[in-house]
Amino acid sequence: MSDVTFLSGGTGTPKLIDGARDVLNGFNVVVNTGDDIEISGNLVCPDVDTVLYTLADAIDRDRWWGVRGDTHATHEALTRDGAKVERVEPARPLGEGRAFSGDGEFMRIGDKDRATHTVRSSALDTGATLTEATERVASWLGVPDETRVLPVTDDRVATYVETEDGATHFQVWWVAEDGGPEPRGVEFRGGDEATATDAAVESLEDDVIIGPSNPVTSLGPMLAVDGVREALRETHVVAVSPFVGGEVVSGPAARLMRATGLPASSRGVYEAYSDFLDVLVVDGEEVDVGCRVVEEDTTLETREDAARLTERLIEV
Repeated sequence: MSDVTFLSGGTGTPKLIDGARDVLNGFNVVVNTGDDIEISGNLVCPDVDTVLYTLADAIDRDRWWGVRGDTHATHEALTRDGAKVERVEPARPLGEGRAFSGDGEFMRIGDKDRATHTVRSSALDTGATLTEATERVASWLGVPDETRVLPVTDDRVATYVETEDGATHFQVWWVAEDGGPEPRGVEFRGGDEATATDAAVESLEDDVIIGPSNPVTSLGPMLAVDGVREALRETHVVAVSPFVGGEVVSGPAARLMRATGLPASSRGVYEAYSDFLDVLVVDGEEVDVGCRVVEEDTTLETREDAARLTERLIEV
């Protein structure tokens, strides 16, 4: 492959593209926006920002979220009386259904990270689309020009997790509630009305790599957007399973897959992508599915690991 686009959620694929920079002379990254949330007056795009910070060499590699060495003075001031979840009216259309007060801010947002959200939100408030605002933030952070970071849609798509207490925004379930309530299903609100951007669809004409991301909440919102699955069916797609030896590497993927009727295994990853997947890359599992299966060491502990795996992926 020479022209490559990555589909990315928040942790697995960013770790992969960290090393891809050493192998590829530029690439596109189409990113999930279902986790986005408006909090403390700003639109926070966790997955987009993780990709941006990775490409700008600013990512906190201990958490794979936020800015390395960040301080939290503003957050500490906002939570001096404790954290809480309080809905508010959205300040902008993209916040509809996912806007929360800064009083008791339940997400631990760093001061430098908050500056990123402010630059983005200021751009949106002057009429920029999310794609245009992301381009502005990428330039501001110093992301190389040869690598484009593209939100999958400029429309609102919000991931909600269904539990016995009702449906709650993914960030509330995962961050404020620490993923405690058992998930019973997942909903992508706005997905039926959302359309992939022209830039995202055009980038999907390249060969596509899906890193070891959660197929439900990282890829699911993107696949719910009109135009994405259709584009993927017309190109070569390689996906890396987030399972190693039958166990998920990190995060809530296994629980969410079971909640949505998918096997919590590489087989379930294939089922989530079966209508477009050409190659499934697995590590320590025997999988009999309807596409080519490649066994590979998918360890991503270091940037060198990611570069090695990228080299293998562009061969298959």
